[in-house]
Amino acid sequence: MVLDFYTLDVFTEQRLAGNPLAVVLDADVLAEARMQAIAREFNLAETVFVMKPVSPAHSARVRIFTPAKELPFAGHPTIGAAVLLAELRTPGAGERDALIVLEEPVGIIRAAVRLRDGMPSHAEFDVPKLPFDAGSPPPVERLAAALGLLPSEIGFANHRPSHYSAGLAFTFVPVASLEAIARAEPQPQHWPAAFGSARAGMVYLYCRQTVHTTSSFHARMFAPGAGVAEDPATGSAAAAFAGVIQRYDALPDGTHKRILEQGYEIGRPSEIVVSIEVEGGKLSAVRVGGSAVRMAQGRITL
Repeated sequence: MVLDFYTLDVFTEQRLAGNPLAVVLDADVLAEARMQAIAREFNLAETVFVMKPVSPAHSARVRIFTPAKELPFAGHPTIGAAVLLAELRTPGAGERDALIVLEEPVGIIRAAVRLRDGMPSHAEFDVPKLPFDAGSPPPVERLAAALGLLPSEIGFANHRPSHYSAGLAFTFVPVASLEAIARAEPQPQHWPAAFGSARAGMVYLYCRQTVHTTSSFHARMFAPGAGVAEDPATGSAAAAFAGVIQRYDALPDGTHKRILEQGYEIGRPSEIVVSIEVEGGKLSAVRVGGSAVRMAQGRITL
């Protein structure tokens, strides 16, 4: 059995930056255990497997795996798979747009892809579920110990730790400064006390201080329990983060764009664009966007 695969760098316009992704095509022949084994072999944050859609009106059905487990939804595999399928299925030259509709365990996701000659392709997808409060976060003291920070470094302005999901749940931890967020590191001896077995242990740190003036927030994401020591760019967290932004910043009605920078501490600078629509003081729509570039291609022999 031989299957084609590609790797892409996602949420970046440059190779060797952003979040690397493996995409395996024509994966219908693979059992779940074999998909998990291949994801472990690639050892990237996620590997996405592309299969025939259940509905002929859709572009593909996909399954997403970290090196340790399957995910119902993830942002950078959605962006990367949409870009790759658009490029492979929309040949030609000049400016072209494509609509890629993906069947994911979380639901149907529609991604608009912008293709331009000589430029990285850009995709934006509608978040399948609006962000919602997913419960109380751990106490500040436990969070600080699990992250190697002081309790006084957790929180800024009115922002406090929270727990939100838009298909995948994250603990969101506001950090006082860039200097503090750069020092953060999961502490194995304290991690179970903060997150235990009841939580996924996917933790998204953010602060208002940024490397680039065009960015709105600087972020890091740790998920050691999912086999991801630190993620360079986390689209599913960005989707849920829209709920955090609205909760604490109370955006007025209208459309708002926020740029999130991530991955700088591990040498993989990334940029995620979150578009937030507010009606009547509540979120009405959230979209996540970013660019992706192909890095490599090859064949898997099984």
